[in-house]
Amino acid sequence: QVQLVESGGGLVQAGGSLRLSCAASITLYSFNSMGWYRLIPGKQRELVAELGASGNTNYAEAVKGRFTISRDNAKNTVYLQMSSLKPEDTAVYYCSVVRVPERYWGQGTQVTVSS
Repeated sequence: QVQLVESGGGLVQAGGSLRLSCAASITLYSFNSMGWYRLIPGKQRELVAELGASGNTNYAEAVKGRFTISRDNAKNTVYLQMSSLKPEDTAVYYCSVVRVPERYWGQGTQVTVSS
């Protein structure tokens, strides 16, 4: 019922920037929350950033001050702006939204940061 299409991943040098996009098939107003997660090799999937319906945001400590989550309601798109990238940020990044009682996931996009 909900499809999420991610784009924007790629290979960048340390210190560089990328913007990830997540295009949803329905209005963002349908969602209780929106967020980005990442899967670092050898580790559990972790929350990177989330945006609540009220507009509140929450970031992982490792990305605070470097990553920003935002939305464009007219385009049904959620963004993750990533700056000052570090090799430790290398991961598959996933968009996820909640429309109670279900959580939906995008296909994931690879971000690789070279040293």
